[in-house]
Amino acid sequence: MEVLKVLLLSALLSAVAGGNKVKKLKVEIEALESAFATVLDDTEAAIANLTARIDTMEAERVELDKAHAWQALHMAAAAACRGSVASGGTGPWGNAVIAKENTRSCNAICSETPFNNCDADVSISGYPGQAESYSQRLGYYYNYGCGTVGHTNVRLDEVKADGGEIFKGPDSGNWYYRFCCCRQG
Repeated sequence: MEVLKVLLLSALLSAVAGGNKVKKLKVEIEALESAFATVLDDTEAAIANLTARIDTMEAERVELDKAHAWQALHMAAAAACRGSVASGGTGPWGNAVIAKENTRSCNAICSETPFNNCDADVSISGYPGQAESYSQRLGYYYNYGCGTVGHTNVRLDEVKADGGEIFKGPDSGNWYYRFCCCRQG
């Protein structure tokens, strides 16, 4: 009987000691679950923040691309103006490229600026992408002359155009933009 009592007492002590270990393990598991939940919340917040930053950067990139596309068009217009007159533009001042309003002549537009003489009314357009052959059409140009209103479609008026129209080429519904070549004197 004494042996049975010792075994029973031993089993009870083991159960009590094991119970404390189980309680300790449960507390540790709860702490780990709480820490994991915090890490998960922090990770989700960091991902949301990075996604928002990437979205902002993409929107800024589109705006920068638009600005560069318009600048490239303006430089092409300046080159078209330079090539439209035999003298290349005269006078001691730099000459100007002015956006052409679709309902007015370049004579009228130039006369309202310090560059009051019109040399040309150029209309230009170009296809996007690199040339793939020496016979491929890369763009369009016209010179309507200073005294006429010319083509009056509002889509040819840069000032009235939506900013994103610069990304549309002749194949996607946009034809060209018009500019007045004006000089002082």
